[in-house]
Amino acid sequence: MSRPPDETGGPPPTRTWSQSDVSPPSDTATASASDATSEGWSSPRIYGSPMPVPGDASLLAVATAQDANAASDSWGTPTYHGPRRHRPKSETTPAAEVIAASAPNLTEPAEAGGAAPAEATGAEPAEGAGAEAPAEEAQPSLMASSRTMAIASLASRATGFIRNSAIAAAVGAGAYSVGDAYGLANTLPNMVYELLLGGVLTSVIIPVLVKAQQDDRDRGLAYTQRLLSIATAGLATATLLAVLAAPLLIGIFGGPPQYQSVAALWATLLLPEIFFYGIGAMFAAVLNSRHVYGWPAWAPVMNNLITIAAAALFALVPGPKNLSTGTITNTQILVLGIGTTLGIVAQALILLVPLRRAGFTWKWRFRASENEAGRMAEFRTLTLWVLGYVVISQIGVIAINRVAVSHGAVQIFANADLLFQVPYGILGVSLLTALMPRMSRAAARGETSEVLADLRLGTRLSAVALIPITAGLIALGPAFTSVILLGRFSQDNARLTGYALAAGAFGLLPFALVMLQQRVFYAMRDARTPTFINLAMVGTKVVLVGLATLMLDGKAVIVALTVSTSLSYVAGCVVGNLLLERRFGSLGFAPVLRTVGLISAASAAGALITLIVVLLGNAVLGVGRLSGLLELIVGGPLGLAVMGAIAVRMNLPEVEEILSAVRRSRPTRAAGTE
Repeated sequence: MSRPPDETGGPPPTRTWSQSDVSPPSDTATASASDATSEGWSSPRIYGSPMPVPGDASLLAVATAQDANAASDSWGTPTYHGPRRHRPKSETTPAAEVIAASAPNLTEPAEAGGAAPAEATGAEPAEGAGAEAPAEEAQPSLMASSRTMAIASLASRATGFIRNSAIAAAVGAGAYSVGDAYGLANTLPNMVYELLLGGVLTSVIIPVLVKAQQDDRDRGLAYTQRLLSIATAGLATATLLAVLAAPLLIGIFGGPPQYQSVAALWATLLLPEIFFYGIGAMFAAVLNSRHVYGWPAWAPVMNNLITIAAAALFALVPGPKNLSTGTITNTQILVLGIGTTLGIVAQALILLVPLRRAGFTWKWRFRASENEAGRMAEFRTLTLWVLGYVVISQIGVIAINRVAVSHGAVQIFANADLLFQVPYGILGVSLLTALMPRMSRAAARGETSEVLADLRLGTRLSAVALIPITAGLIALGPAFTSVILLGRFSQDNARLTGYALAAGAFGLLPFALVMLQQRVFYAMRDARTPTFINLAMVGTKVVLVGLATLMLDGKAVIVALTVSTSLSYVAGCVVGNLLLERRFGSLGFAPVLRTVGLISAASAAGALITLIVVLLGNAVLGVGRLSGLLELIVGGPLGLAVMGAIAVRMNLPEVEEILSAVRRSRPTRAAGTE
C-alpha cells in the first residue's frame, strides 16, 4: 500500500503518525481524533486489540481505497488464525473496515496532491523515504494469544514428559550408561534449543520483519525471503561444521572411551537438529510477526509423538539383554538417533502449512536491493551479536555439564532444569511471544513509552503467574519428583532431583524477567546489550559453580548447580534493570514492585500451609512415593486455596484478568492501565 506524494510532487516523505496531519484537520477530523483519544488510544490496552495507529483516518482510507486489489492479497492483508470466537464478525478486511468507518470524511480526492500514487509507477520505495505505514492490523488480544499458546505448551510439556519417560525406559539411566550417553549427545543440539525456547533468534528477527512490514509496499515479503535465504545457508554451514566436530564436542565432556564413542555416534545423528531448530525458529518469527501463534506452539507436539514412536521401535529392535555402551548395536543407535532427529524435522517443516495459508511463498533471494542495503547490514550486525550470545551461553552449559558428568548427575540436573523450565515454557514464553510483536511495532513507531508500558505489564503478569509456582516448587519439589520420577530413578535420586529443583526455584521469576528485559532491547533492534547481560549471567554461573566444586562435596554439589544457575538469573535481572534505566531513565516500576510484594506475601502464606502438610506426611508415613502423592493431593490444593483467597482479597487487577481469561469471560477491570 502507498500514500499520495507530498504537495511538491516528490516522493512521499517519511512520516510518523500523530493526531495532526500534514494539512490542518477539519472540525470533523479533529472531533474524531478527540474521540479516539478519549477511548484510550493514548494508553496501553492489556488484553484488547493493540492500539490503532492514530492519525488522519481519511487520508489512510483514501490510500487504502486506491489499492483495494493489492489489499486483497493474502500476504499483504492481515491473517488471523486465533480462536473463532475472537475473529471479526464479518469477513471484511480491516482495510475495508477503515474505509467504511471513514467514509463521511472522504472530502478530498486522492489525486489532490497533483501526482500519481507511488504504486502507479511501480517504483520500489527507497529506504528512509518510506512507503506509507500500512494500516494497523487486526490482532488477537494479548490474553487470547497467550492462552492459546499456554494450552499448546501444556500439551507439548505433557507429551514431552511421556517422550522422556519412553526414552528412559528404553535406554535406562545411570552414570556413563547408554541413557547417559544419549542424554549427553542430545544436549548438544538442545543447547541451541534452549536459546530458541527463550526466543533469542526469534526476538532478533521479529523487529526487523515488523519494520519491513511497516515500510515496504509488499509488506516485507521480499525482505523476509532474503532473510530466510541467507539464514538458511548460514545454518546449513554451521550445522555441517558441528556434525564434523561431533567427536571433539563430546570429548570436551570427558568419560570412558566406549561411552564417548557411543555418545559421539549419537551426536553425529542428532546435531543436524540444529539446522531444523533454526529453520523452525525463523518460520515461527515470520508467523508471530503476522499474529499467528497457535501453529508454532503446537508444533513441538508433533516432535514428541515421533520421538515416542522411535523409542517404541527401539524397544522392538533385537538387541542384547544387558544394554550397555559396550553391547548396544548400531541398529539400535540408528533407530533412536534418526527417529529423534526426524521429530525435529517435522516440528520445523509443519510450519510451512500456516506460512502458505498466510500467502508466504519461498523464493531464494541473496542479493539485497538498493533500498535494503542498510537493513541487511543492520541484520548482519544483529546476527553477529546473537552468535556472541550463543558462544557465551555454551561456556556456561559446558561448565555445568562437566561438573554434572563428573558426579554422575547429568540426568538429575537435566530433569531438575527441565521441570524448572516447564512453568516458564507454558506461561512465560506464551506471554513474551505475544508481547514481542507489540513491542516491536511500538519501537518501530518510536513510541518508547509504549514499549516500557509493555515491559511493566509483562513484569506484573509474570510475577502473578510465576511467584505462586515458585512457592509451590519450594514446598513440594521433593514430593513432586518422588511421584513422577520414581519409575526412572531410585528413591534417593528422585528426591535429590526434587531438592535441586526446590533449591533453585527462586530463580524462576528472575529468569522470566531477564528474558523480558532482553526482549525490550531486541524490540529496539539492539542485540548488543542482551549479549552483555548474558555475559554477566554466564560469568556469575561459572564462578559460583567453580566455588561449589571447591567448597562442597557429594550431593551438595548437584544441588549447587541449580542454585548457581538461578543466582545467575538474579544477576542478569539486576544488570538488565540497570541498563534499562541507563537508556530510558525511570521505568516507573513502583506499581510493579507493589504487585510483586503482594503476590509474594500471598504465595508465602500458601507455601507455609503446604509445607506443614508435607512435614506431617513425612512424619506419619515416612519419606516415599505414597507420602509424596498424598502431600501433592492434600497440600497442593490447600496451599493454592489459601494463596488464592488472600490474593483475591488484595484486589490485584492482574489476578482478576487472569481469572477472567481462565473463565473465558470478558475482563471487568483494565489491568493494562498504568
